Amino acid sequence: MNEIANSVGLLKVEEIRAQFPVLGQQVNGHPLVYLDNAATTQKPQSVINELVNYYQGYNANIHRGNHSLAERATSAFEQTRIALQQFVNAPEAEEIIFTKGTTEGINLVASTFGRSELSAGDEILITGMEHHSNIVPWQLLCKEKNAKLKVVPVNSIGEIDLEEAASMITQRTRILAVCYASNALGTINPVKELIDLAHQAGAVVVIDAAQAMPHLHVDVQHLNCDFLAASAHKMYGPTGIGFLYGKRKWLEKMPPYQGGGEMIREVSFQKTTYNDIPYKFEAGTPNIADVIGFNRSVEFLLSIGRTSIAAYENDLIRYATSELEQIHRVTLVGTAKNKVSVLSFNIDGIHPFDVGMMLDARGIAVRTGHHCTMPLMDHFGLEGTVRASFALYNTRREVDYLAESLDYLIKRKR
Repeated sequence: MNEIANSVGLLKVEEIRAQFPVLGQQVNGHPLVYLDNAATTQKPQSVINELVNYYQGYNANIHRGNHSLAERATSAFEQTRIALQQFVNAPEAEEIIFTKGTTEGINLVASTFGRSELSAGDEILITGMEHHSNIVPWQLLCKEKNAKLKVVPVNSIGEIDLEEAASMITQRTRILAVCYASNALGTINPVKELIDLAHQAGAVVVIDAAQAMPHLHVDVQHLNCDFLAASAHKMYGPTGIGFLYGKRKWLEKMPPYQGGGEMIREVSFQKTTYNDIPYKFEAGTPNIADVIGFNRSVEFLLSIGRTSIAAYENDLIRYATSELEQIHRVTLVGTAKNKVSVLSFNIDGIHPFDVGMMLDARGIAVRTGHHCTMPLMDHFGLEGTVRASFALYNTRREVDYLAESLDYLIKRKR
């Protein structure tokens, strides 16, 4: 093997791995090889420490308290909003809304913007590689509004055709909802070009950036998207928290998503007036600790550098693809030219679930099944796949162990 230096920027990967306590353990008598990062990434010690620090040091509700702990918590909470604004280059911090994650962000747009803007006969356009969270909310909306859901097909290597997508955008298209990167295949979609095409037709664009955020440099002003949703737990941050970016002109026009505390300005039994954005969309006590912890994961990514991360992960996915292509009976699923570090495959004669269980016996964590993309699996005529997804703390040595383990399993199953 022509080994390259396992380095990201000026840091060594082993030094980065040391920041993740979970990676040092053994599973079933083998060192853990964690390759389920598309489902959720592990958390560095800085994120874990921040959660403990909040609960031990200044646990208090935010925004409405005037005592010291409340002010400290409010300041830390809002610092995360500013950090995310800068991370995605949003024009204003007020355009960042905290959610439970990508799923809630998409549902928020469908339930507020969609309900207020769509009429019977209007069209929503998605692609054939969408996660269920970017399919079902639009199906519900179309049923409610008697609108039409259209799907840009996926080709045999897991890409969409830009010309075909353009031909499906009509004057009735009101919303284009598309994933930046596929969670099942790794395909990076031409979102900038799709956004431009949709805007030419007067449509609004919603980007599912869950899989893009940990791998790519996402700039909402460059993209010129109208909405973008993401999850902290895909970005080395806590679970149960995410954010929605939305252009101010839409957020101010949209009705509230939920009613309750924080999202109001004045309430009487006759009338309620709503708070300014972003608080209009943040009813009730939020997930304060995890929002604050989210800031540490943003800091972690920035400390390494997104360009360095992308370069390292691109090398890793190319190496993994090359290694698995050489294994007899392994078939890769989704071989797009432009991918994040997701590698889906199947082994002839062995069910994906069985592969996952056998790899787990050797300490390797992968994901098996339909990956919340059942229509995509149906398109390929598959029940599901085995998905190995890589992060900046994975190494070529782990890829070698995966390949060796697959070869071992195949020989055992002859």
